[in-house]
Amino acid sequence: MMHYLTEKLWFPNPEEATEDGLLAIGGDLSVKRLLLAYNSGIFPWFEDDQPILWWSPEPRMVLFPEKFKVSKSLRKTLKRGKFKITFNQNFEEVIKNCANVPRKGQPGTWITQEMQEAYIDLHKEGNAISVAVWENDKLVGGLYGVDLPQKKVFCGESMFSLVSDASKVAFYHLSEYAKTKNYKLIDCQIYNEHLESLGAEEIGRADFLGLLML
Repeated sequence: MMHYLTEKLWFPNPEEATEDGLLAIGGDLSVKRLLLAYNSGIFPWFEDDQPILWWSPEPRMVLFPEKFKVSKSLRKTLKRGKFKITFNQNFEEVIKNCANVPRKGQPGTWITQEMQEAYIDLHKEGNAISVAVWENDKLVGGLYGVDLPQKKVFCGESMFSLVSDASKVAFYHLSEYAKTKNYKLIDCQIYNEHLESLGAEEIGRADFLGLLML
């Protein structure tokens, strides 16, 4: 059974998602609804020509911060110290780059203008943060996501890289940040080979929700 959302601030049980992870259609991207979604293990993902689609996939891709894999090449990059890292600066520039930087095998972006505005609103309320990577004062990589400090979970949304290793450096510093805050996990949502190479893994939806609700 597919759930169609109205103005009422509510989501169905994530376990009711379809086989491909789709849980509900409709609603809005207000700060309150987005926070309810992420705190419930649900996230929006849709394209410009679609209604708002809400997902809770099975399995779930996550990174346990202590399992981040630092390859030899990444270790060399980190040691060289050629990048400057900032947290929560230039959030709008980071999300725009995530939307606009071309990706292999993807003709467009799901980070629509509506989505950008929604996460910028979340950021202004202190609920979304960014990691920016700079080289010679130029933004060359970064990521953003939704921070759930009460849950000890960070929900990664997207990252970009304009030079080699820049997004990996951002993800490394995010994992270090998560460790200092004793976060349980970084939510990566769905399987991605690149994220797997950095230590992310798939766990069952029930296990994910159990960790989220602890």
